[in-house]
Amino acid sequence: MRIGMGVGGGGGPEAPVSEIIQQIQQAEAAGFDLVWMPNIFGVDAITVLALAGRETSRIELATGVVPTYPRHPVAIAQQALTAAAASGNRFTLGIGLSHRVIIENMLGLDYSKPLRHMREYLSVLLPLLDGRPARFRGEEYRVTAELTVPGVTRVPVLVAALGPQMLKLAGAKVDGTVTWMGGPKYLAETAVPLISQAAVAAGKPAPRIAAGFPLAVTSEKEAARASAAQVFAVYGQLPSYRAVLDIEGAADASSVAIVGSEEEVEAQIRALAASGVTDFNAMLYPVEGDRAAEGRSMEFLAGLAKRGV
Repeated sequence: MRIGMGVGGGGGPEAPVSEIIQQIQQAEAAGFDLVWMPNIFGVDAITVLALAGRETSRIELATGVVPTYPRHPVAIAQQALTAAAASGNRFTLGIGLSHRVIIENMLGLDYSKPLRHMREYLSVLLPLLDGRPARFRGEEYRVTAELTVPGVTRVPVLVAALGPQMLKLAGAKVDGTVTWMGGPKYLAETAVPLISQAAVAAGKPAPRIAAGFPLAVTSEKEAARASAAQVFAVYGQLPSYRAVLDIEGAADASSVAIVGSEEEVEAQIRALAASGVTDFNAMLYPVEGDRAAEGRSMEFLAGLAKRGV
């Protein structure tokens, strides 16, 4: 299992560009395998990771994730190829549908057929990322386009997939998936088997399964769970995350957050690896009453990355 850390937001206020790049440099120096950056309502994740690619040398730089609806697949392919070129081919593109409340209510776009949208989106995006022309005629996209970005080999693509149909699509078409708020039961019984079976049926290699969790190494476990419930409260209100929390029998983020001593946290992470998770994405967050929790958690995870899981 590869050990990664979330940067730039997701668990709190959006950070400025210079601070995010510093976080990424620190993660690389500490020994992390990769960093994940969400794309929410602050800075643009692909742009920041491209900049970070010029300031780092080893660490993988992944979006987790960029919404598809607001960006044409040709535009996001061009961005992703540029980020790959800027980082020496260390960039991984994570994309996702976002949520109806954002796409329809905020942006005024049609969210009525999300599965069809993603299928057509990938039909345009994937050839371009592989250096081939995109020739596609569908219901939503009708594209004839080519891109040439020197110095790029191939950009891996992960699709945020929580429901069964999207997991199957990800397994059949891309390199893997990114999950968030899906607990151990959901991953072991739903996500891992569905995406893996789809990949086998499509004749593809075993997929990457990147699982994101709030994490705190602390002796103040009750305080850590209470803080997680507060910091990540919005996710329990969004239908897609609510559905996977329900599978887990979880009331909110506090029930799926990974908290406890170093030994307890390591045991939970190793159990995820045993269930088929290939990439662990830790979103660190402040714990009320334990000011050292974030620094302690980062130090522990860096050591785990060096030792291997």
